Amino acid sequence: MKKISLLGSTGSIGTQTLDVVKNQPDRFQIVGLSAGTNVNLVIEQAKTFKPAIVSLATKELAEQARPHLPSSTKVVYGEEGLIEVAAGTEADTVVTAILGSRGLPATLAAVDAGKTIGLANKETLVTAGHIVMERAKKQGVSILPIDSEHSAIFQCLNGEQRKAVKGITLTASGGSFRDRSRAELEGVTVSEALNHPNWSMGAKITIDSATMINKGLEVIEARWLFDLTYDQIDVLIHPESIIHSYVEFVDHSVIAQLGMPDMRVPIQYALTYPDRLVTPTERLNLAAIGKLNFRAMDFGRYPCLRLAYECGRRGQSAPTVLNAANEVAVARFLNGEITFLDIERVLETVIERHSICDINDLETITEVDEWARSLAASV
Repeated sequence: MKKISLLGSTGSIGTQTLDVVKNQPDRFQIVGLSAGTNVNLVIEQAKTFKPAIVSLATKELAEQARPHLPSSTKVVYGEEGLIEVAAGTEADTVVTAILGSRGLPATLAAVDAGKTIGLANKETLVTAGHIVMERAKKQGVSILPIDSEHSAIFQCLNGEQRKAVKGITLTASGGSFRDRSRAELEGVTVSEALNHPNWSMGAKITIDSATMINKGLEVIEARWLFDLTYDQIDVLIHPESIIHSYVEFVDHSVIAQLGMPDMRVPIQYALTYPDRLVTPTERLNLAAIGKLNFRAMDFGRYPCLRLAYECGRRGQSAPTVLNAANEVAVARFLNGEITFLDIERVLETVIERHSICDINDLETITEVDEWARSLAASV
């Protein structure tokens, strides 16, 4: 029985993780849940899985939930509560599915506590990849990727010598506007942007997919997960999302991981690695699909991806600034304050005005993050 703490239980990855757990009740036990503000859903989850501890965003929300939770469930709140769920339980594995950079302190706390990390929060490595990976290595902690692209690369590299890797390619669906030109993006609505053709994801990630910043953040994450240079990481548009990513070796052999676009597969693999179990997902039928399509990446069409590569190569505080500015810009678009194309303009402005600095601790990361958010909110 593997014990799991789940950070971000009410989001898209969180709910699908619980679906995986529900389908393997003899193998998994939920011991901790953290949610933001979705009180009703986390109450329902707690009644089903009976965790030892539940954390909510604020004291008021925690008090609101308390009377409706199982009597044996402890209720905590805020960043301290989140850290307690991550590091203060009997969990073997902590699944970090919190959206945005606020998942970093809890992830580091879980690493320090010796927990295996199921990583679905790409912002953790974008913001502080060198800190997280060094700390994980020091503690002997495994970081198992849950993003479908990184899970695919992880699976393709199993049993292979890293020195034989020539490069990797992350595939991208192209997002909601993959068949529109730049000119056709003027005036697009929030509802149009949220209509992703392949994946069921939260609002923020769906917008990130449409701007392609999501793939840019994944490039930075892949650099840290697999110890690669940015010249070894490519991106290819693959509208069907059947090939989730692939590795090319020095002999020009290519190993790819294929499957239907269903996040429960990489989630379960991270929870059961190195074992594979039956999943309740649809089987891949290539004959029925007929053909797969691919397009070269156009950095002119997707300038946010270009910015991500540039910030990744510059290193230090640049990726932290990029991520923070993007979180604010996307929130402003969802709130109707700026247009879709303004998202990239906000990012470019914030990055241009930033003076790069070293970031070797959480305090500096927090300062840089807050500076970027403040500027992104006012541009």
